[in-house]
Amino acid sequence: MNRILQTLFLAATTLSGSSYHSVACTGISLKAADGSYIQARTIEWAYGALKSEYVIIPRGEHLRSYTPTGANGMEFTSRYGVVGLAVVEREFIAEGINEMGLSAGLFFFPRYGSYEPYDAKHNATTLADLQVVQWALTQFATIDELKEGMKHVRVVGLEKTAVVHWRIGDATGRQVVMEIVDGEVHFFENSVGVLTNAPGFEWQLANLENYVNLRPGSAQNYKLGDVLLQPLGGSSAMLGLPGDFTPPSRFVRAAFFRNSAPQRKDGYATVLQSFHILNNFDVPIAIENPTESELPSATQWTSSIDLTSRKVYYKTAYNNTIRCIDLAKIDFQKVKYQSHPLDTEQAQPVEYVEIG
Repeated sequence: MNRILQTLFLAATTLSGSSYHSVACTGISLKAADGSYIQARTIEWAYGALKSEYVIIPRGEHLRSYTPTGANGMEFTSRYGVVGLAVVEREFIAEGINEMGLSAGLFFFPRYGSYEPYDAKHNATTLADLQVVQWALTQFATIDELKEGMKHVRVVGLEKTAVVHWRIGDATGRQVVMEIVDGEVHFFENSVGVLTNAPGFEWQLANLENYVNLRPGSAQNYKLGDVLLQPLGGSSAMLGLPGDFTPPSRFVRAAFFRNSAPQRKDGYATVLQSFHILNNFDVPIAIENPTESELPSATQWTSSIDLTSRKVYYKTAYNNTIRCIDLAKIDFQKVKYQSHPLDTEQAQPVEYVEIG
């Protein structure tokens, strides 16, 4: 177990001054004109090819949480079928949805989150932080059900310096952020529709007020003394939007991109829009890890989940073709618990244009 966790968080827990490397996940949500609700996000990792799989969990599957001492934590049986996108191990679902339309994902949250200390005598109710998504999606249909369920578990970390927080949405279009600080669980309604990493969600919302002057479109001409100042090009009213990849800057950028995006007619069009928006958050590999030469990007995959039609879409750094898993086509009563690589081959298909 320690080897698995060391692999997952090696770069994330490497410090250089006060900067955490390699983890730069960005999440957004959008609503279509027909009421469809979409949650999309990126996954970053800059220290090699991150083992990533899609996971299918049937109803009635017996599952068990890890603890810092092994596979000896809380046991639970899946009430609902789940499709998830997992990292490193199939139990560690980073983003997913169940057949009732509840969706959840984890985001790295260093320094600001802190769980209850691990105590082996509570193993029967102990849930690993990296398995909260797996547990939540197999057990609950709504956010309120999850909030009640969190009162009866003890979330612990599998790696001391790696802490996460969570984004949870349900089919009504409601979304919350869940953070655990000093062992206490906090829920925040997320009307801005964005999540990144640290600092905490309330701080990120307050920080938006530093950008109260930003607007879509072009700035007005302005006369400075006798000099007429005019915009040099389009989108000049967004001058000052932060462009770096720190979590606060990505939060601000994502909030403005998401909330200025025109509403699309249906879920499918909105899914495509979410991928276009998140293309702006692809992290070039040299920015994250200058010694890495093989990866095409630190952004290893991007997902978009339609909570209304229960469909999971994803693309990867190796293959930008968008793929889809439709929960309606899965018989969760009969399907087997399984996982498969996101890419059967890490290669980008190219369509050649024939000239007659």
